[in-house]
Amino acid sequence: MRKIALIGAYGQLSTDIRKVFDKNYFEIIPLTHQDIEITDFENVKKVLSPLNPEIVINTSAYHRVNEMEDNREKAFLVNAEAEKNLAELCQSKNWTLVFISTDYVFGKDEKRNIPYKETDIAGPINVYGESKLAGENFTREICKKHFIIRSSGLFGVAGASGKGGNFVELMIRLGKEKGAVKVVNDQVLTPTYTKNIAENMNELLKTENYGLYHVTSQGQCSWYEFASEIFKLTKMNVKCSPVDSAHFSTRAKRPKYSVLENEALKKINLDLMREWKVNLKLYLQEKGHLE
Repeated sequence: MRKIALIGAYGQLSTDIRKVFDKNYFEIIPLTHQDIEITDFENVKKVLSPLNPEIVINTSAYHRVNEMEDNREKAFLVNAEAEKNLAELCQSKNWTLVFISTDYVFGKDEKRNIPYKETDIAGPINVYGESKLAGENFTREICKKHFIIRSSGLFGVAGASGKGGNFVELMIRLGKEKGAVKVVNDQVLTPTYTKNIAENMNELLKTENYGLYHVTSQGQCSWYEFASEIFKLTKMNVKCSPVDSAHFSTRAKRPKYSVLENEALKKINLDLMREWKVNLKLYLQEKGHLE
């Protein structure tokens, strides 16, 4: 039985990790913000050392993308400095560290139209992406046994902590309330179901194939195409109109294209990620939105 300390245990991804990980293989110890303060190195040592986990999964993050543009210090404290603390402790104890990162480490290449591989050079365009990339670098440079998991456009049954849901739930709510929505059509990504990420991580963490992995659904779409598919599958009569990013004045810039290619998973024959439309349907069924 391999012991996992799961930090941020009740978030969108971590809820699914607790659900789908192999209970005969992994023992999960859920840790919330009340249990551990990852920005305090002494507290991290005090909490984790007696547990002596084989694996530490850090899903906690500061991800209010617009707010972070004016809170750079907090962004780097939570997403980078705290990860540095964990990396140093894991390295000293010979534990495996898992860091959850994001497609927002990309975006500088505005002409990009082919998926990013793990070997492509990152270039974030907002504070969130910069802070997560710094967290990745600390993980890679300090802790030998590590997995860095980058994903994109997450949606899961638990909803994103701090965001009050996810894009799917937001569209369904706005569709019911207003009957019409405007959604950006010039940002392309891959919406990814957190349950499918957890299923893939369950297998990946049984290996010693350490390194950086893109773990996203197959395929790509704009946010507008994503919203249109949500309304189509739920049979909601909603007028969904495409607009460009300039229509919504947001504090943080978003990547025009941030589709990830799961090349590293494919190389070890472990890409278990389904097509995004299939995952969306499974999510809607799990949430009870489909008859």
